[in-house]
Amino acid sequence: MGPRVIVVGGGLSGLSAAHTIYLAGGNVLLLDKNNFFGGNSTKATSGINGALTRTQVDAKIGDSVKQFYDDTLKSARDKARPDLIKVLTYQSASAVEWLQDVFNLDLTLVSRLGGHSQPRTHRGHDAKFPGMAITYALMQRLEELVESDPERVQIIKKARVTKINKEGNKITGVTYEFNGEECSIDGVVVLATGGYAADFGDSSLLKKHRPDTYNLATTNGTHATGDGLKMLMEIGGNGIDLDKVQVHPTGLVDPKDPGSKWKFLAAEALRGEGGLLLNSEGQRFSDELGHRDYVSGEMWKQKEAKKWPIRLVLNSKASNVLDFHTRHYSGRGLMKKMSGKQLAKEIGCSEDTLQKTFTDYNAIADGKMKDPFGKKFFHNLPFDINDTFHVAVMEPVLHFTMGGIEINDKAEVLNSEGKPFDSLYACGELAGGVHGANRLGGSSLLGCVVYGRVAGSSASQYLFQKVITGGISTASQRLGQISLHIDPATPGKISVEWADGTSASGSSSVGGQKQEQQSQKSAAPVMKGDKADSKDPGKVSKPNDPAEFKIPEKEYSLEEVAKHNKKDDLWIAVKGIVLDVTNWLDEHPGGPQALFSHMGRDASEEFEMLHDDEVIPKYAANIVIGRVKGQEVTLQI
Repeated sequence: MGPRVIVVGGGLSGLSAAHTIYLAGGNVLLLDKNNFFGGNSTKATSGINGALTRTQVDAKIGDSVKQFYDDTLKSARDKARPDLIKVLTYQSASAVEWLQDVFNLDLTLVSRLGGHSQPRTHRGHDAKFPGMAITYALMQRLEELVESDPERVQIIKKARVTKINKEGNKITGVTYEFNGEECSIDGVVVLATGGYAADFGDSSLLKKHRPDTYNLATTNGTHATGDGLKMLMEIGGNGIDLDKVQVHPTGLVDPKDPGSKWKFLAAEALRGEGGLLLNSEGQRFSDELGHRDYVSGEMWKQKEAKKWPIRLVLNSKASNVLDFHTRHYSGRGLMKKMSGKQLAKEIGCSEDTLQKTFTDYNAIADGKMKDPFGKKFFHNLPFDINDTFHVAVMEPVLHFTMGGIEINDKAEVLNSEGKPFDSLYACGELAGGVHGANRLGGSSLLGCVVYGRVAGSSASQYLFQKVITGGISTASQRLGQISLHIDPATPGKISVEWADGTSASGSSSVGGQKQEQQSQKSAAPVMKGDKADSKDPGKVSKPNDPAEFKIPEKEYSLEEVAKHNKKDDLWIAVKGIVLDVTNWLDEHPGGPQALFSHMGRDASEEFEMLHDDEVIPKYAANIVIGRVKGQEVTLQI
């Protein structure tokens, strides 16, 4: 593979860095400790921010980059880093348009989230969660490059990086574990290992810096344990703002498992489109579109006043706009559809009290009354008790970590003297200081793409400069300096000796041979999208067809499936086939929790909302145990 950039972490930031390096002409090796890519990026539900994008201009939205900069500065408060915020906001439009142009993504819907003075959070018409649609597009394209250009792109999953290799101030590569074996690889390093909002282990950063949040549930996957941050601090990187942990106000409480440590997030878009937060007396208590820490704080006050549970209430207009969200949450048993009368009964207040809350809110929206909480933006009115509602119970949850490793505006990691390490870059949630004390909704995906591209660009420049100036010897430069020794006593054994006296035998990693053997071609379940076009290399296209896949003939009734409804004995029916997911829970990219809500059930509708059919033959063929009795198989294979 020759000189390369090693990217650690396969979420949106690592993928953005990898594509940037590839498009700049560099070689890239992407490592991820999970058996799937995507990290927490696939869970992002609201969209990606951008100021002065084509979408905004077409919609005649009077935004400006300066307004976005000012909104972010204000949200970041006393921890604001103007240099990092400038890069985030001034490069936001080009980041959104890069996703549209290179990956053919639809980002033509725009909405306003809390703390934003203009609508600038972009998503697509395809209804899927924006984080999933965006991340899967980059994932799928990279998977295709592994197949079409294996000389330049390699990916290795289940590769846990354990150490950043360092000589003086220069980073030389990484050490990682794969299949129980320790491997070392040289290269320029980009770390995109994510945050620590699920760091509940012995060395927990949460326990150390924010013990008050340690007992909360989290929306993060179990992988968000701050590994990269800890490794960088070990070699002299600076952890900054580590107490700045974002608690998101709206985690969905599962009525079947209210105490679970893992919770799904109710997208900010639900409040953005006019959802109301009501306490146990049927009353509002906050500006639903305030900053996340403000809304969470108001919810805690309600708890102290014994006015929990808190419910998020969407009227029929908002429910229609957010049809995908409401069906998705309802399918998981986390949201219920009900009449206004049923809602009053569920809350435990009188119908008159609930109607007064609605009537007052309509009057505030019409400008006839002043909102006691200062709310300025209103959508999908009016509210009326004779309407139908989608309702879910909410509680604040650990969501995002603003703290991280200190970088500069070139995504270089700074050492203890405040100067950049040579050959080391960080991006995504790992990078601290970008969002200050509080992150705006829609800026996590943006931070991933902007700083992923900055890190990829900086790493490529460093690599090319070294190759041009001779700082990294290329294969052709070394040809004259290598001698081969074939050992007659051990057939098949070859030792390689460089002119500088270093040697390597066939058992060690020469020029990345080991990585070529380890390189895998399946990034994760991917979605085709209707605009796939493999003739245009910049467009997302369908990965290679799955190998021959046959559904076993054995039939099971839905009654039989329903008996397998425990965490240690778990079957699910999907599109006419039966899956035994008992021993596959940790393999599921959405985490085990996403499967628990479908135990012993037919989950065809929920499956179809999030996946293309090809993911089953491609990634889960071995867990298909048969067909559903009396049903036609509708899985397209």
